[in-house]
Amino acid sequence: MSPNTKNLNTHLPLGDRKEAPFYGHDILSVRQFSREDLSYTFGVAHEMREVVRRLGSIDLLKGKILANLFYEPSTRTSSSFAAAMERLGGSVIAINEVRYSSVAKGESLPDTVRTLETYADVVVLRHPEVGSAALAAKHARKPIINAGDGAGEHPTQALLDLFTIYEEMGRIDGLTITLLGDLKYGRTVHSLARLLTRYDVRLHLVAPPELPMPEEVCDALREANLPFTVSSQLTDVLGDTDVLYVTRVQKERFEDAAVYEQVRGAYVITPAVLEGAREKMIVMHPFPRVGEISMEVDDDPRAAYFRQMEYGLYVRMALLAMVLGRA
Repeated sequence: MSPNTKNLNTHLPLGDRKEAPFYGHDILSVRQFSREDLSYTFGVAHEMREVVRRLGSIDLLKGKILANLFYEPSTRTSSSFAAAMERLGGSVIAINEVRYSSVAKGESLPDTVRTLETYADVVVLRHPEVGSAALAAKHARKPIINAGDGAGEHPTQALLDLFTIYEEMGRIDGLTITLLGDLKYGRTVHSLARLLTRYDVRLHLVAPPELPMPEEVCDALREANLPFTVSSQLTDVLGDTDVLYVTRVQKERFEDAAVYEQVRGAYVITPAVLEGAREKMIVMHPFPRVGEISMEVDDDPRAAYFRQMEYGLYVRMALLAMVLGRA
């Protein structure tokens, strides 16, 4: 049994035991996913999309409970996991304001997680510290799903991002993808860049000099022989971009407010900017946005970011079904 696999078989009737990928596993990093795992996950996500469109919900996880434990603010990730569980027939314990929980009394993360797993079958965790999800998994008997650990990783966001690219463009191999904005602290681009090493793509990394992609991520790209360029100018690469992935400059990650003010408006996507882009391309954003994409872009058919959110529901439904053994 993998060290990230929880012993759930002893708690399920014999007929319910499954060997689907990630049954009983923690989901902590995109590094856990092979290309075959991704294909399987996206296949399940397609099934979930049809379930929602035709039926609205299904009792696949009836009787199962998800604990949503968020130490940082969240709109999309928290609500999409809750919606995913409820559309699968399960229930949700929502803890989105930890200052109102025993954490405010000084309770440790391991104790909080071990408490919640006595009530729930899976715990979704967002925490401001890198490595927090791995720490929680070390102490938990039930599966932990990493919903973002500081500036580290956000694996479920990267999975839905990749699914979005495939659904919108019809393929992943052969595409040129530009990651734009805060590449230093943006955990979504860290995870997505690592996932893209499973495919035959080209990357452009465009960021202010103060916010470069971490060298360890660049090293992973080099190790995978994935070609990439580094630039501070979007105009240098926009014309050959198939997917433009925009990130906000995250004020909460800066210790020096003056540095934040210097870089926060470095890139703004407007209709005028997109005049230099391909007719068949897409613009993505993990949201929230704080000015880096003009609302005037929203009506452009290339603006995929709201569709991206919808794809996230299907991917998270798939992951919950897979982790709990009913996919």
